[in-house]
Amino acid sequence: MNPLSSPLLADLYQFTMLQSYLEQGMQETAVFELFIRKLPPGRNFMVAAGLEQALDFLENLRFSPEELGWLATRFRPSVIDYLEQFRFSGDVHAMPEGTLFFPNEPILRITAPLPQAQLVESRLINLLHFETLIASKAARSVLVAPDKVLVDFGMRRAHGAEAGLLAARASYLAGFSGTATVLAGALYDIPLFGTMAHSYIQAHADETTAFEHFARSNPDNVVLLIDTYDTEAAAGKVVTLAPKLHAAHIDIKGVRLDSGDLAAHARNVRQILDQGGLQSTTIFASGNLDEYRLQTLLSVKAPIDGFGIGTALDISSDAPAFDCAYKLQEYAGKPRRKRSEGKATWPGRKQVYRYYTPQGEISHDIVALEENDSYEGQPLLVPVMQAGQRIHAKIPLYELRQQTLASYTRLPKAMTALDTAPTYPVTISTALQDLAKQLDAEMMAHL
Repeated sequence: MNPLSSPLLADLYQFTMLQSYLEQGMQETAVFELFIRKLPPGRNFMVAAGLEQALDFLENLRFSPEELGWLATRFRPSVIDYLEQFRFSGDVHAMPEGTLFFPNEPILRITAPLPQAQLVESRLINLLHFETLIASKAARSVLVAPDKVLVDFGMRRAHGAEAGLLAARASYLAGFSGTATVLAGALYDIPLFGTMAHSYIQAHADETTAFEHFARSNPDNVVLLIDTYDTEAAAGKVVTLAPKLHAAHIDIKGVRLDSGDLAAHARNVRQILDQGGLQSTTIFASGNLDEYRLQTLLSVKAPIDGFGIGTALDISSDAPAFDCAYKLQEYAGKPRRKRSEGKATWPGRKQVYRYYTPQGEISHDIVALEENDSYEGQPLLVPVMQAGQRIHAKIPLYELRQQTLASYTRLPKAMTALDTAPTYPVTISTALQDLAKQLDAEMMAHL
């Protein structure tokens, strides 16, 4: 079995509940919504991501004979018979990838027979939560350094292979220039960036020979790592080598700094390169970077043209998880409401309406019931799957990236900063509040 596409990639309680639903004949239509309860400290918005992988999962959900055989040792034959024919047949509404959203706004709605809608819970959360987490983190660097080359360098420290791949995808969707992860380039058509490791330099007798060997082997992408020994001395060697390479029609595209005082080294290296006639050779920096260090480097006007951002991005170091939930909002035609302390939900099928200022900036959102509670704002949830089949063709990732970048231009200036901005207004409609009160009263009457 393929572990990343297996329907067994679920929590046990999905199967124990499914067994009970089947035995009790509870297969009427259920509506679940996925949302995030609150923003982490310092964050002003979130970027929806991961819908493409979620739809792939739903469309291709099948149980193999091997998986059914394993389940048969733990569950009753009626469950195995049901799962043998299992296909997701529900409808999906979602915010398009790249949509900016806020707490308590559903970004995905599943409408399907109860056993189906329940079974897919954990994997949907897993996919949408992670890519949304990384896209929201990457957006901060994009807003801090909108005119710089930003590259995902984090696969080696990501929490697993799939995390590394999806982080590359999510960061590119959020506006990064590309990734160093080769498989992400092959799978998602993301531009690839890369230089060399310090070990390459160390393996040679001297830096100049290492630089020349690398340049002749990779003549179209000569970016040289110059901080293995002495950064400024290495920059001088690059200048000395440049005419020899130029005679062979090889130009030095850039140099990379990976340690030390990046701003100071960048100034020194820029001066050395410029005096040596290499004004067009760029400076790329990496090494424990995040959006805060980018902001500091840019504030002191460090002459750096691009940045490789790794660990802090791929593990979302300042906010490693969102308070993400997938909750039942309607079953058998009746709205449902969870009342748990600190985790109460708004009942019913909902729509999110967005409003803008005359200048085109987002101004506020209203969360309302989908039916008999309409508003004139822009509805953010759109149909993406009907009866288990996609409604539209897949959108190329680079187009989603352009849409995401365009959405940033709609942010009020305060929300583009790394500091906490005033809370974005998200209003719960009067009709939705009244429905919640009605359900609470009905519940109290039965206690």
